[in-house]
Amino acid sequence: MTRLLMTADTVGGVWQYATDLAHGLTAAGMTVELAILGPPPGEAQRAAAAGLTVIDTGLPLDWLADGPAAVEQAATAIAALASARGADLVQLNQPALAIARFDRPVVAVAHSCVATWWDAIERGPLPADFAWQTGLIARGLANADAVVCPSRSHAAAVQRTYRLPRAPLVIHNARDRAAADGALHDFVFTAGRLWDRGKNVATLDRAAARLGVPFKAAGAITGPQGDRVAAKNLHLLGHVGDDTITRCLSARPVFASAARYEPFGLAVLEAALAGCTLVLSDIPTFRELWDGVAVFVDPGDAPAFADAIEALVADPQRVAIGHAARERALSYSPQRQIGAMIALYDRLLPATRWVAA
Repeated sequence: MTRLLMTADTVGGVWQYATDLAHGLTAAGMTVELAILGPPPGEAQRAAAAGLTVIDTGLPLDWLADGPAAVEQAATAIAALASARGADLVQLNQPALAIARFDRPVVAVAHSCVATWWDAIERGPLPADFAWQTGLIARGLANADAVVCPSRSHAAAVQRTYRLPRAPLVIHNARDRAAADGALHDFVFTAGRLWDRGKNVATLDRAAARLGVPFKAAGAITGPQGDRVAAKNLHLLGHVGDDTITRCLSARPVFASAARYEPFGLAVLEAALAGCTLVLSDIPTFRELWDGVAVFVDPGDAPAFADAIEALVADPQRVAIGHAARERALSYSPQRQIGAMIALYDRLLPATRWVAA
């Protein structure tokens, strides 16, 4: 039976990605252990990992570390952990960790990074703390046996930013959620790391002031480095559990995202799976994934967001529009994701040691 050591963190969407994938791979006949960097999992996060082996390493998360030496030490420790746990291969959801010498195949998954974030949000040269992180990630991506990204758009940005000789393999993220079938409720919903300027909550807050329906926003409002969102018109729910998200989505509100930087967007996928209509910023990732089943708006145009939302709330075809979004979302299925990861692992292993169920 193949043994996989997978790193994860609890700060953003990587936790959901890692636990979902680990459960799927375990069901397919693989032994998966999660090595946690950064803050330890909370109660709800541990519940999501129930049945999995979770190792709290106490090691720093690369983008929260105080310098390159801490990341280099963490990378060496993960390499040693992989050997100690008898892993056949390693999946690093923090590509900078691939700077260490691993004696087994390494898959680096580039979910996001400070350099591509900066390119989408800011102008000018990288600040010093971003520059050293980018240097480590470049080394890690070069060392990895395979690099994976969750969308073609992000893969192109990663290849360009880190001057990779070939584009990363694209394996879409996935979620599994039943369609909502209750009565529609007239409100707007968004979810994610609200404190992250890449999510561009300021545009949604200005749009909310122009709406005649409530606008609810779920997610952490304060980041681990002190970043904080200020909103006058959004109804901030704070960092809530999956049950609260499910209840909100079950009402099939209009889901909105004004993100300027989004390598994939699990929150949008969850909303589409529930049958919500989508109003999204006109950025390459969202166009790639949702063209034809969403309304696209310039990320800085709050009045246009408000107009698009009001039009969908009043649209008699709202259920049908949401159904089209769900049909697209079903193509980003856990089965496809797990199958693609299995195929990648098999190519990297010296011999196939297990058979998917």
